[in-house]
Amino acid sequence: MKKLLKQYIVPAVTAIALLNVTSCTKLDTKLKDPNSVAPQSDGGAPAPSSLSKVYEQLNQLIGQENWYAMEEHTTDELMGPTRGTDWDDFGTWRKLHLHTWDGAHNQINNSWNGLNGALFQTTLLAESTTASAQTKAEAKFLRAYFSYLVVDLFGQLQHRPATAKIQDLPEVYTRSEAIDYIITELESVVNTLPAYTHATRNVATKEAAQFLLAKCYLNKAVFKQDPTKPAGPYTFAQADMNKVISYCNAIASNAALSISNNYWDNFTWENGTKSTENIFVRQNSQGINVVWLTCMGFHYNQRPSGWNGFTTLADFYDSFESGDVRKGTALTGYTDKVGSNVGFLVGQIQGPKNGSIGDPIVDLKDRSGNPLVFTKDASLFFSTETKGIRTVKYPLDPATINDGGWSSANEFVFFRFADARLMKAEAILRGGTDAETPLSIVNGIRAKRGVAALGSLDLTKLLAERGREMYLEGWRRNDLIRFGKFNDPVVERSQASDAYRVVFPIPNIALSSNPNLKQNFGY
Repeated sequence: MKKLLKQYIVPAVTAIALLNVTSCTKLDTKLKDPNSVAPQSDGGAPAPSSLSKVYEQLNQLIGQENWYAMEEHTTDELMGPTRGTDWDDFGTWRKLHLHTWDGAHNQINNSWNGLNGALFQTTLLAESTTASAQTKAEAKFLRAYFSYLVVDLFGQLQHRPATAKIQDLPEVYTRSEAIDYIITELESVVNTLPAYTHATRNVATKEAAQFLLAKCYLNKAVFKQDPTKPAGPYTFAQADMNKVISYCNAIASNAALSISNNYWDNFTWENGTKSTENIFVRQNSQGINVVWLTCMGFHYNQRPSGWNGFTTLADFYDSFESGDVRKGTALTGYTDKVGSNVGFLVGQIQGPKNGSIGDPIVDLKDRSGNPLVFTKDASLFFSTETKGIRTVKYPLDPATINDGGWSSANEFVFFRFADARLMKAEAILRGGTDAETPLSIVNGIRAKRGVAALGSLDLTKLLAERGREMYLEGWRRNDLIRFGKFNDPVVERSQASDAYRVVFPIPNIALSSNPNLKQNFGY
């Protein structure tokens, strides 16, 4: 199953991201600039892509590797155990989880190229002289989003005008300069964008921009930190926290958004119609699917047949209380057909008797004919096929699973209302002011997730709650850094990692192509 990474994920992600085509199977090594922000000719900017093509740059974020892996495998939420020779992949997953990457790491390099390619495409449209004000505002929102991701990961941001010539090297913003630039960009367009409605959940809206602005202000102290001390401690300004609160309140004022009564309505194949939380998504009809989120951990004998790869960590699983629907529950219309609960899978695993949806549900066996029992323990270096707790965050439509689930209509969620509520709670705990209390915000969410109210709330408890609510949504690394916990030991990493690891290195090839880039501290 290790080969699936090359067969399916790379073509669907990196090729779209870099080249806006779907026929390639690897990064284009013929690009004149490995940073993917160069014009294609000496004449300056080529014609910008259509707005729909620019939105396709988001597709590179929807896959098990690169950006997603950097945000999740580096944390206490996810790891990729080696199973014999399966999932060895030259140590790419181990290096992420053990915090031992360097500037030649394949997924770091791919992410740099893909995200900078997105910046080039969004800039062409954002600075177009012929596009409408609305189109340019949407392109600027997308440019700000990709800029945020680059700065979050790499601590530096390349920028070049759309009219720059090929010989003009990109200017480089420091992390501190970049966050100011991103905020200014977003605040310049937020009032031009349309208000969120359910029908506009897949495009830039005021609420999507307000959400990203809240993220920027919440993490501003991290981005303003001395680059030689990137792990903090951080000083969160009250004015910034009040900005977070203001933007989160603006989002909450939209009556179309509320905490979903059923947590899983945000992620099932019907999340496009049932979720009341999803602010900004990518739809299945827009060239993506979420089969990878199931198959990356599912065993070969489950349905759909998985790749038997990634697991969550036992300590993270144990942070959930019994009865928390986010931890695991039977889902009507899914569990009775597929055999699996949603959430985390541990213990005896069930599935259709003869491997087809519609067959009776029975206890499954592994490839040796033994009971298929997922255990809590797993080794990053050597695990058998049944080791490790598996995840089901986006349940696939059972009607599509006999064909592999590829047409399941799940929408991939980038921004969610529950996150905005938790950001507000955190901003208040960090010194912001509001009539609501952080405890009431968190308990309002917990009440809908089937767990008892907390008696008190501090930052430690809030981080744990963010983990339970937002797991596998691409925010865990960002959260752990802000809370000063990213470098802490985990089960397979017994010692704290070096503080500079909160920022990834600039890829070696990028340094050689743009002398304005300087390697990050510690690398």
